[in-house]
Amino acid sequence: MAIEAELKAVVRDPEGLLKALEERYGAGRAEVYRDTYYDAPDGSLMGEDRELRIRTVHGPDDTRTVLTYKGARVDVASGSKPEAETRVEDAEAAHEIVRALGFVPRIQFEKRCRNYDFTEDGRRFLATLVRVPEIDGTFIELETTAGTDDLAQALAVVRSVLASFGITDADLTTEQYTDAVSAARP
Repeated sequence: MAIEAELKAVVRDPEGLLKALEERYGAGRAEVYRDTYYDAPDGSLMGEDRELRIRTVHGPDDTRTVLTYKGARVDVASGSKPEAETRVEDAEAAHEIVRALGFVPRIQFEKRCRNYDFTEDGRRFLATLVRVPEIDGTFIELETTAGTDDLAQALAVVRSVLASFGITDADLTTEQYTDAVSAARP
């Protein structure tokens, strides 16, 4: 399974970063993600740092749904995880299948995103500016795909790209949106 080599950071100057991303990579794609995270009834999936998610992405030109499984973190400092993801044709059928297999919805929330796809140092990247209405702040996620043998190198390139936008290690966070949204809810 490929590893999602990703770093997430708090953005101190959202307008400045948006301008810099647009200047370097062109207009991003505005999309709204509607995420449902599933777990075993006893909480063992999330308890083992694994994730099962159905995400429906609403963009200006289309709506698509993806099913994602993430294994436990393989790099604690970055939070990078092995990931398998596939597009599904019918969102409701995907939810029904996952529930029929015994998984239960644990948390649902929305992410408002602006995405930029680009190549840097021979790698494909996705940079995503993120706002989650239920939590304060703007975040940037920068990810590429890596194997276990080149994860450190991939993360070094991710750090370098973030640094080129003024994002420092002090801005990085490994807090998951699921945890932040849960903490924000009564």
